[in-house]
Amino acid sequence: MGKLSTTYLGIPVTSPVIAGACDLAENPDTLAKLEKAGAGAIVYKSLFEEQIQLEDVELDNLLESYNERNAEMVKVFPGSVYSGPDEFLSKLRAARRIVKIPLIGSLNAVYPETWVKYAKGLESTGIDALELNFFNVPFSFAKSGHEIEKEEIEIARSVVEAVKIPVSVKLSPYYTNLLQFIDGLMSTGIKGVVLFNKLFQPDIDVATLKHTSPWNLSAEKEYKLTLRFCGLLHGEVSGELIAGRGIYAAEDVARLILAGADTVQVVSTLYKNGIGRIGEINEGLAAWMTGQKFKSLDDFRGKLSKANTVNPLIYKRAQYIDMMLNSGKHIARQVM
Repeated sequence: MGKLSTTYLGIPVTSPVIAGACDLAENPDTLAKLEKAGAGAIVYKSLFEEQIQLEDVELDNLLESYNERNAEMVKVFPGSVYSGPDEFLSKLRAARRIVKIPLIGSLNAVYPETWVKYAKGLESTGIDALELNFFNVPFSFAKSGHEIEKEEIEIARSVVEAVKIPVSVKLSPYYTNLLQFIDGLMSTGIKGVVLFNKLFQPDIDVATLKHTSPWNLSAEKEYKLTLRFCGLLHGEVSGELIAGRGIYAAEDVARLILAGADTVQVVSTLYKNGIGRIGEINEGLAAWMTGQKFKSLDDFRGKLSKANTVNPLIYKRAQYIDMMLNSGKHIARQVM
């Protein structure tokens, strides 16, 4: 059977299948099951700064509503102090004690200074690496795309300089030139990029005329855009490529590594098919490697990337190329 061992952000792992950030990791029993199932590493659920800010506001409002209820009582909860992210960090420390495989922290902050503040807090829990979750929705017409990208590159640089553990960045595909932006990120010293994140998007309920935030899992085969960029980036950047979105089976993992991915993150398939799916993917991938006579992941990683394929244009405009190559056949059929 083919050997699945590799590295994740430079950290040795026994499998390229990483459990991505989600609520599953918050449950101690599930953490142990993820490790037992054969996950190479686990990314703990994200620390969202907006959630902390919202909880701060809600608690302040609650306490203020009881202020000066009578002349002798200033607060119903005297001495009550909200712990902010402390509860989250406490759970992360407990998670670090539960599993022996690499545990990765995940952070989604708002302000440049708080990215560094919370990154240091997460590092203090004993995690092995840190994942920065970048997803910028512009609110100002005056701020250019270049300004947004420059700010995010500087945030990555500041975090890398502030912590001693490996740092990765999880990205959306919504950049003008994603290749150039990733190259700029790599110059900060990050160890890899995760392609791609999938955060909640707003929707509208036309019956109630209210906004909703539906919880959408990635669909099977939703990795196609990820595969394209893994193929374009392999051999062109210094850091690791971690593939995500819609990876459900061993064949999906094989395809993405052939394109150039170093490892993959899975989430949706764990919700739909259970934690045991990780073991099934590992077994299926090892069996496929044996059938193809690949002894290690390095034997086929990037074999079908842009740099190595006989038809590199496949990663540029594949659908149009297919139409052009087959246009003669289509015309001949129409004439007949």
